[in-house]
Amino acid sequence: MASAMTQPVRPTAEEVAAEVAAHVKTLAGPDAEPRPEQLAAVQSMLVDRRRTLLVARTGFGKSAVYFSATRILRDRGWGPTIVISPLLALMRDQVSAAEALGLRAVSINSSNIDSWRETEDMILAGEVDLLLISPERLANTRFVEQVFATVRAQPFALVCDEAHCISDWGHDFRPDYRRLRVLLDDLGDDVPVLATTATANQRVTDDVAAQLGQDTTVLRTSLDRASLYLSVVDQPDDAHRLAWLAETLPKLDGSGIVYCLTVAQAEETARWLARQGITAGAYSGAVEPDRRLALERDLRENRIKALVATSALGMGFDKGDMAFCIHLGLPPSPVAYYQQIGRAGRAIDRAEVIALPRPTEDAQVWRWFESVSMPPEELCWTVLDQLDTARPTSVAQLETAANLGRSRLGTLLSILDVDGAVQREGRGWIRTQNPWTYDGEMVATLRELRRDESDQMLHWSTRDGCRLRYLREALDDAEAVDCGRCDHCSDLSWSQTPDPVLVAQAFELLRGADVVVEPRKQWPSGLSGVKGRITSPAGEGRALARVGDGGWNPIIQRLIDDAEAGSPVTLSPELVTACAQVLKRWNWDARPTWICPVPSRRRSALVSAVAEELGKLGKLPVYYPLDSAPGEHPFQETMSNSAHQVSNALARFELDANGLPTPELLTGPVLLIDEECRSRWTLTAVGNLLSNAGAKQVLPFVLRSY
Repeated sequence: MASAMTQPVRPTAEEVAAEVAAHVKTLAGPDAEPRPEQLAAVQSMLVDRRRTLLVARTGFGKSAVYFSATRILRDRGWGPTIVISPLLALMRDQVSAAEALGLRAVSINSSNIDSWRETEDMILAGEVDLLLISPERLANTRFVEQVFATVRAQPFALVCDEAHCISDWGHDFRPDYRRLRVLLDDLGDDVPVLATTATANQRVTDDVAAQLGQDTTVLRTSLDRASLYLSVVDQPDDAHRLAWLAETLPKLDGSGIVYCLTVAQAEETARWLARQGITAGAYSGAVEPDRRLALERDLRENRIKALVATSALGMGFDKGDMAFCIHLGLPPSPVAYYQQIGRAGRAIDRAEVIALPRPTEDAQVWRWFESVSMPPEELCWTVLDQLDTARPTSVAQLETAANLGRSRLGTLLSILDVDGAVQREGRGWIRTQNPWTYDGEMVATLRELRRDESDQMLHWSTRDGCRLRYLREALDDAEAVDCGRCDHCSDLSWSQTPDPVLVAQAFELLRGADVVVEPRKQWPSGLSGVKGRITSPAGEGRALARVGDGGWNPIIQRLIDDAEAGSPVTLSPELVTACAQVLKRWNWDARPTWICPVPSRRRSALVSAVAEELGKLGKLPVYYPLDSAPGEHPFQETMSNSAHQVSNALARFELDANGLPTPELLTGPVLLIDEECRSRWTLTAVGNLLSNAGAKQVLPFVLRSY
């Protein structure tokens, strides 16, 4: 490795052309030639000294651009290239792929904390060619002042991968990417800068280019993927979709990905495929890092037929011979969908891309995605007003004042931090003296944009016309034309009516999995009146279904809608039997002696009906000792964090001693009935009341959980 030089040597155009050509052959094979845009990007960075944005389809070879540029610079004595990337899977692939050009690549991210010190020592010793970091590293003072400062003291290059994350308008905006704006302003013109993305429409492209600098070179390629064969398959429910999947996967060549919108759906689908003798694994952000690595290897080496994954396996995962990509439900935008299907068909002639929309369930998840956007102005100022300029305030303390969930609050604090309005101090946050304004116009525009993107996905799944062309036009591809391959452009069809026996088995799976409702064990910190461990007897509970599942949830949703509309609530014998079977499988220490419904302002008819029917079946008396407390109380689903959920639930209910059973029954286990649970704090608060009244054990049962 050459040592860093005070005056960096830049290559000529002729040298770049020759060396890029050689590097592409090394990376892609002896017959490979650099694409014109690949060569143009390296020339723009290294010869023309212009910041460069490359917008190119998935599988185009964007990483080859900065691999080659890094090799060229390192051979001339430059320091390492820093690659800022949002995804661990992408980093792992890059570290491995860079070795082909003799590049020593390392990463610093949340999955390799134990090796940070060793990696930093290698960087400081000049032994690293390519350093991959997450944007969150730029918020770490120690990293910036020690590691990054060492890199900046020598000639180096900067790459921003998945650059659409920089833009507020991007489908996957990340607040910490805003730090790049400050960093880019601070870099001199002598630092080669490259940004790459596959998923940027014109609005996002213009925004990213403006943030890179006024003279940014923008290179766009066609977004056509000749290997992708798109089709849509309509099935009436999840049982039919799972049966279709079990019948179809064995007919598909090779291996691939089955995308789901939620962790629970991915796990359930993987279990179903395993029962059908199809090797599959569930992959999500909830899976341990080592397990995710093992699953990625299994898929790459074709040891499993499919990974059933959430969007955690999205950008960056590279498997050239991925033969199919199936969606059980659709992501909330054409851009996100194009990004995910881009995992398939990179180095093979044909890959099947099949979507099975779940219109009702998809819309529920999309609404949740929309709900975690920028909070309203009032809540932003509530957070700021709680912060002192000298004494740090913890996130737990902020939650007691601001009705925001932990994730949303963390995102807001990151935005305020990047904007300079707050800063982290130890384990808490303080407010700075810098002014801050709420951009209400942008927030409103973004909300409408997200809704429009969701509408586009609904239209895409039902429209007459080329599937791929619609996606390309959504990304403002000026070269978009009919693909000639999709199910609208040809006779391609994967539609079929699955075997009724398989459908019945799938229904049994969807409706037969007991959902455990874990008890709350610790009161939120910062609350007055309650603290520490929870001693309430409300223990582990059960739910018949999960929101969004394809088993009992659609039926439960209809019952909830009827109850809220004031229509008569009629429980089918099938549903009552299913509830009884859950209770029968429940391994409680002692049988309940009585049943207690939780009062509901909108769904009391449903809760009472469930309690009374289970009482008849189990020959258990039903008592109604719980009342709604006087005064106005918000609905619990409007409470966004534990502190607000607890406070609201504790204030919401009171106990009528006259409604309690006899002492002999009271002290026995009580079956607590509610229609659904989101945060589990209502069950905890009610369990606390019953405990104070003398109940020794509370067994919560709800129709569905979130």
